[in-house]
Amino acid sequence: MRKIFGTIAVVLLMISCGENNSENISTDLVKNPATADDADSKEGLPIMTFETDLREFGTIVQGDRARMTFEFTNTGESDLIISSASASCGCTVPEYPKTPISPGESGTIEVLFNSDGKMGRQHKKVYIVANTNPSTNVVAISGDVVGPDENN
Repeated sequence: MRKIFGTIAVVLLMISCGENNSENISTDLVKNPATADDADSKEGLPIMTFETDLREFGTIVQGDRARMTFEFTNTGESDLIISSASASCGCTVPEYPKTPISPGESGTIEVLFNSDGKMGRQHKKVYIVANTNPSTNVVAISGDVVGPDENN
């Protein structure tokens, strides 16, 4: 029995250490400060500057979807690299640029909200992790979901 577990462990290790051919951004492009308390910790870093961090989708009928766009500019001094974006609810899905955004360039975060099973006032946050300081940037969408009978 030990021999079987040992063999499985070795096989899993070999598989997990295999080469990943997906598109990856080199960590050589990431520059983060040595400490969060460093007074110059933002110097030289990218800065995500949003036109607005809250978008209203208004009133939609339950089951409809709302797509909101957040435009941002890298107002910092180095390439902006977004490593992930997640939402406060599974009903909200963000899409973000997978390539570096150079200083002065702009990009968009697309957020799709699915109102299936939702009613009333909705407020959903999207957490964007990037090589900024602080590393998490937050945007949000809000609106009202009504039943089909209320949309007259």
